[in-house]
Amino acid sequence: MKYNDGDCVNDKILQDGYRLKWQDDFDGEELNRADWNVELHDPGWVNEELQEYVDSKENIFIRDGKLVLHPIQKRNPDGSYSYTSGRVTTQNKHDFTYGLFVARAKVPAGKGYLPAFWMMPTDEQRYGQWPRCGEIDIMEVLGSETSTTYGTIHYGIPHKQNQGSFRIPDEGGFAADFHEFALEWLPEELIWYVDGKEIYRTGEWYSALEGQEKRPYPAPFDQPFHVILNLAVGGNWVGYPEDSSFISSDYEIDYVRIYQKDPD
Repeated sequence: MKYNDGDCVNDKILQDGYRLKWQDDFDGEELNRADWNVELHDPGWVNEELQEYVDSKENIFIRDGKLVLHPIQKRNPDGSYSYTSGRVTTQNKHDFTYGLFVARAKVPAGKGYLPAFWMMPTDEQRYGQWPRCGEIDIMEVLGSETSTTYGTIHYGIPHKQNQGSFRIPDEGGFAADFHEFALEWLPEELIWYVDGKEIYRTGEWYSALEGQEKRPYPAPFDQPFHVILNLAVGGNWVGYPEDSSFISSDYEIDYVRIYQKDPD
């Protein structure tokens, strides 16, 4: 049985009064730079990841109405391997506080892959550097275990995280077909969905140094955030690919849609 039921958030939109505020169905010939930034980062920038994020049509392109983030392995003259991949964001182009954030995507399978659909504050200095600024991970799937998706928030000093997960029974997991991943972000609660099914919710966090005066709740999740789509290769959580047997596998995104309620 497949969980994928198409536009799975429709009932919630109709019942809870959400209106579409922005979307990208990736129906052009290339990534729309008016909507998306392409970020550049060196290998090891975060989490001991292997990939260099580059601005290349070999790594970031549109195919059959879908955004494709395509990893590439290169063998260096000394026999070592290096990797390039893609990371795009809506920072300072489409930033939102609260709403329903939805993406339909198919993830790659393979040891060392970590595709993500997530959010960071547009102004990361408002409450201080990560993790005090907050981070919302809507979907992360380890390439070595594609049956499980994780939803997480990061916050506080020392670093704290609240995390839920959902395991799909389909053979091949989330790499076998497209699935819809969604987050409902409310002022005092965050709720994750997969194909319209609630998988996790949390309403407990803070935004100050532990043991010191805290910022008023619900900080840091009370400020504009932006959307990030990226495909990491390797890292201290997901592990590392077998260089000699690496097979390139794509992260494909069918659409991104963001809904908000009209003010009362």
